[in-house]
Amino acid sequence: MRFLPVAMILALAACEPVVVSDAPAVAPLQPAASAPPVSRQQAINNFNIAVARIEPVAERLCQQRSPQQNCDFRIVVDDRPGQGVNAYQTLDRSGRPIIGFTVPMIEEARNQDEIAFVMAHEAAHHIEGHIARQQQNAALGAVLLGTLAGALGSSDAGALDTAQRLGASVGARTYSKEFELEADALGTRIAAAAGFDPLRGAEFFFRIPDPGDRFLGTHPPNAERLRTVRQVAASL
Repeated sequence: MRFLPVAMILALAACEPVVVSDAPAVAPLQPAASAPPVSRQQAINNFNIAVARIEPVAERLCQQRSPQQNCDFRIVVDDRPGQGVNAYQTLDRSGRPIIGFTVPMIEEARNQDEIAFVMAHEAAHHIEGHIARQQQNAALGAVLLGTLAGALGSSDAGALDTAQRLGASVGARTYSKEFELEADALGTRIAAAAGFDPLRGAEFFFRIPDPGDRFLGTHPPNAERLRTVRQVAASL
């Protein structure tokens, strides 16, 4: 995988277009039917504008709320072939927060507000400390299920290892929906503070599959996410 600096994003012009099927709208908020896919050059411009305005706001809020964290965000393009519509937050080896966007994600956003909202959402994950909290949940789940397996009389090393792996997986997923809603709420504030319309940005939810309310699903239903954004936006 190569991480491209923002200044090199013009290289996207050489990529083949990516077609993303639309998902049905979620009532009561109606999608903007008049918002067709943008040109590749407009997608590039939208991304660059979002980076220029979201990054300083997110860093300033991060320093205010989490001064112990590294708040020097690096926003990159993940140009690995075959990637879907995705954005994510991670850390490099030094602990610097990385926000990654796949090429299809950049192309799929229909306007500056959508790409900015997604960017603010990912920045919020770091500000809220979700990676560390998820790791703690995974470790606790591994300990609890491993202990339970031992208490039930399992002495086989392989069985105990399997139980611990399963416990870690369950623990990591336990609060993932809560984390997503927290990131939506804080991301709404970041996007608004940077001069974007978070309600218009949240229309992106209309074009991604609705995960519903699956047991141990990693994301909450789209309707719940939209409700969170609208409530926070109304309070600003």
